[in-house]
Amino acid sequence: MNFTAESVWTDCLSFIKDNIKPQAYKTWFEPIKPVKLSGEALTIQVPSKFFYEWLEEHYIKLLRVALVRQLGNEAKLIYDVKMENNYSSNRPQIVKIPSSNRDPLKPQRLTVPLESGKRELRNPFIIPGLQKVKIESQLNANYSFANFIEGDSNRLARSAGMAVANKPGGTSFNPLLIYGGVGLGKTHLSHSIGVDIKDKYPDKTVLYISSEKFTQQFIDSVKSNTRNDFIHFYQMIDVLIIDDVQFLSGKAGTQDVFFHIFNHLHQNGKQVILTSDKAPVDMQDIEQRLLSRFKWGLSAELQAPDYETRIAILQNKLYRDGVEMPEDIVEYIAKNIKSNVRELEGVLISMIAQASFNRKEFSIDLAKQIVDKFVKNTKKEVSIDYIQKEVSKYFDMDVATLQSKTRKRHIVQARQLAMYFAKRLTKTSLASIGNQIGQRDHATVLHACKTVDNLTETDKQFRKYVDDLTKKLTF
Repeated sequence: MNFTAESVWTDCLSFIKDNIKPQAYKTWFEPIKPVKLSGEALTIQVPSKFFYEWLEEHYIKLLRVALVRQLGNEAKLIYDVKMENNYSSNRPQIVKIPSSNRDPLKPQRLTVPLESGKRELRNPFIIPGLQKVKIESQLNANYSFANFIEGDSNRLARSAGMAVANKPGGTSFNPLLIYGGVGLGKTHLSHSIGVDIKDKYPDKTVLYISSEKFTQQFIDSVKSNTRNDFIHFYQMIDVLIIDDVQFLSGKAGTQDVFFHIFNHLHQNGKQVILTSDKAPVDMQDIEQRLLSRFKWGLSAELQAPDYETRIAILQNKLYRDGVEMPEDIVEYIAKNIKSNVRELEGVLISMIAQASFNRKEFSIDLAKQIVDKFVKNTKKEVSIDYIQKEVSKYFDMDVATLQSKTRKRHIVQARQLAMYFAKRLTKTSLASIGNQIGQRDHATVLHACKTVDNLTETDKQFRKYVDDLTKKLTF
């Protein structure tokens, strides 16, 4: 009978599968590919140097028995360390399986080194060892669902986050992309999901990382020739949370490596959670193949909290800090700070600090002083409702007409200008702008913005419209 690499390895796998747990078999043996059989030497391809070292440390006895059964006592195993995504190592690692008269737990190795000096696999977080239990999650335990106040502005995102925390990798929300403006709670919510998963599934490896740190780690791995190790490290994570994914924009190398990591995690039922200040349709300089994957799961928007939610956030913060504040002062802050949660909490912290340091009572006057400073030091972001009202007034029409389906030229241009200024002066997504200005889609908004840019350059009267409205809306 003529043996082939495939037939020998298939028989080995049958024996191995009967002697280890299914999850271990899936993780450490399914990714291996037989390459060639030369006499009593079988060459197999493994994804990384770490993969090879793990097999040798944990499964050398099992491998030896399986191979000897097929090829005899002089069997040899050659590891070809090569990533499936074409990231390849320099040269194969060669290990001679020990014969039966040697201690199988301490095999004699004949190794062809990867390079002149022995190189150890590096955990990018500088944590000794690579066993899963030693990978720190980088999560902030102070962020939880309990102190993430639910409201109309965040209900979808919060509910989806809780579903993911209950069943990571097992819902249709994979990936879960949470997007919205600054200070609306994207980081808080993503940490809450991770913290909840760690509580419910202690054995799962959860990792939170910013996209900037991820990029820097990748750059460092390229410089130190440990790119394969970097990739394999991230492929072993059960729940990967990447904050501010929009900062991958224009970084082709980092996008490429994240694409392969994402594919591996998704295909193996692992959970991916992303945050961004933009919806996928609004992201610039991100590869289409990556954007398409961002859309596989759920994109949930966090919007500015409404008045009732702002009240609830302030009351929750006061309760957690053990501070009592008159209701009218809480209401004053909620009415005057509308942009985001971070500013709300900032005003509250300043109020508490001022009252404590200066031994003053909480008062409306103190609240007004602090709120005025916050408003003055914060770049004003006008609302889409305000933009629609001002544009409608400028063209002597009502908002309902502006939002209508009519194709009359002057109304279409007014509507396009409203969309243009909404994109320019707010952090709202294109989809949300379109929805608020006459139930249009994001493509209509994008077309409107391009049309306004073109007409501003070619039409003198239209350029005057833009200049006049710019002054009205920004001064």
